[in-house]
Amino acid sequence: MGNAAGAKFEEPKAAGAASGAAAAVDPATRGKEIYEQLCVACHATGLSGAPKFGDKAAWAPRLKDGADAAVAIGIKGLNAMPPKGGFAGSDEEFKAAALYIINASK
Repeated sequence: MGNAAGAKFEEPKAAGAASGAAAAVDPATRGKEIYEQLCVACHATGLSGAPKFGDKAAWAPRLKDGADAAVAIGIKGLNAMPPKGGFAGSDEEFKAAALYIINASK
């Protein structure tokens, strides 16, 4: 209405918009966020036999077939760990969290 009378007001930017383009989130950053929000509950303490974050010896047998195999197992779940550790996001986001944990254990 003000612009119709000669004013030059701009429309407000949408929340979370970054200069007209969606800002990409670094997978490593997203992986750390997911770990800190969810995975830490078990992987920081070893709850129910979960291999601890950064424990190379505990992770070694789980990584013998490679990181992709370990991620696939995590997506399906194993023993006390539900599929994706209970994470409701995408498989790609879960993979980012799993690789964050795995990389800290190499």
